[in-house]
Amino acid sequence: MKNYNTINFQALRVVLPLLLLCSCGSPIRKEADPITVNDEITIAEIQEAYKTGKYSIEELTRFYLNRIDSLSYNGPELNAMITVNPDALSIAEQLDDEMNEGSVRGPLHGIPIVLKDNIDTGDKMPCTAGARFMKASYPLEDSPLAAQLRQAGAVILGKANMSEWANFHSNYSSSGWSGLGGQTKNPYDLTRNPCGSSSGSAVAVSANLCVLAIGTETNGSIVCPSNNNGIVGIKPTVGLISRRGIIPISFTQDTGGPMARTVTDAAICLGALTAVDSLDAKTLSPDRKVCRDYTQFLKTDGMVGKRIGYWKSPLGHHKRMTEVMDRAVTFFKSQGAMIVELDSVIAQDTSDYSFTVLLYEFKDGLNQYLQNLGSAAPVPDLEALIEETFKDSVEMKYFDHELLKMAQSKGSLDEDDYLNALQEMLKLSQKEGIDAVMNQNRLDAIIAPTGGPAWKTDLINGDNFGIHSSSPAAIAGYPNITVPMGQIDGLPVGLSIFGRAWSEPELLEIAYAYEQGTAKRFTPTFIEGE
Repeated sequence: MKNYNTINFQALRVVLPLLLLCSCGSPIRKEADPITVNDEITIAEIQEAYKTGKYSIEELTRFYLNRIDSLSYNGPELNAMITVNPDALSIAEQLDDEMNEGSVRGPLHGIPIVLKDNIDTGDKMPCTAGARFMKASYPLEDSPLAAQLRQAGAVILGKANMSEWANFHSNYSSSGWSGLGGQTKNPYDLTRNPCGSSSGSAVAVSANLCVLAIGTETNGSIVCPSNNNGIVGIKPTVGLISRRGIIPISFTQDTGGPMARTVTDAAICLGALTAVDSLDAKTLSPDRKVCRDYTQFLKTDGMVGKRIGYWKSPLGHHKRMTEVMDRAVTFFKSQGAMIVELDSVIAQDTSDYSFTVLLYEFKDGLNQYLQNLGSAAPVPDLEALIEETFKDSVEMKYFDHELLKMAQSKGSLDEDDYLNALQEMLKLSQKEGIDAVMNQNRLDAIIAPTGGPAWKTDLINGDNFGIHSSSPAAIAGYPNITVPMGQIDGLPVGLSIFGRAWSEPELLEIAYAYEQGTAKRFTPTFIEGE
């Protein structure tokens, strides 16, 4: 067993030049980084360091660019990044100038962040979804999500590797693999899988390649990689964050969301992303309830008096995961929560309806996305995408990409097959699913294991998820927060807390109280298991 934790990362930061992975392929070398940064540093600690002059935004940005470089080309090659922003240092310098003049843009001023590579930025970085033929696809403008991050003062370091097409491409696949970026590795054990599809985003946060990352989820793509990489992930209610400018799978289920090492940092980021977008109908819902500051809900006594449903079914017969969950439930009870055990949350055939919806909406949404790129689009539509994919030997080396063909075979969103599936899916997941269970049991939230410990990465047989609980909240479009819950043989596992639409405040109260009372997050050690 190799243990890369013995690598002297401090020495690497001093002696290694900075190699920016700009999309043109030309390296840009910069001087070495003189500062040191705690692997678990928080937004508050960074802001205090700026205030006291301990270091500048440019120096911190340089530190993270060096760390990305060192973990890409030396020691544990995580494959967490696809592209590094060639303008990151100049952006940091501008933010330094603004701060020195007494101007702070927002709560993320000077905070280094990574975006999943399916989120548009109107700069020198392409948006690829991990596909090889998308490597020169440069969006015409920022997505609203990226624009809000810039307005809040974030430094976008680059784009993270991901499961290609957000894992909606093949009948079986390895999460964290893309034709363009290769296989992302789990920093706790490089032979283990990071889950996906927001693989690189989760790894970047866990391994301290950034302070925050943005992932996207259709079903499990934020919470599962957060579980496998020992971090906090928030999958918000669909419509809380604009999805325009994000390469889509499903108009009904897709959402972006923050990934961080602490609930506080995730909550700060969430509040910066809630602007209404007139071109995303989900953000125009009359029932929409959002905040600009979610930190007001972070209370150490956030469990007191809460009725919490405990969905046990995902555990199956996994003895060691059951023991971890039992300890979590015991803690809930000790903090004044009442636990109500649940046999089920949604009907089993709900997922079948969801799959039909995804096939239709992927075709429709991707065709619209490519059309909106205009002359910058590498291909005009899904049909051409399939042609390019199936003639590429790298793309076809491991996986069949048959989901692309299945989606192409679907018709328009006016077809009865789609409309019936959508109606049944929403009814079974919302009114007759989460809402019904919570009403009948008078619940404030539901908890479940997010997933089991990370499985061995297998490019031959694909993923072996085992335990998972993301589907009810994902299919309903409802919020879900996962926090570190413990570990099994050095691999982290998470606790999911989900509930009704727009219930982020209640979920954050519970998540923060659990995090503060248990402190289960631990730093990865970059071992390479047998």
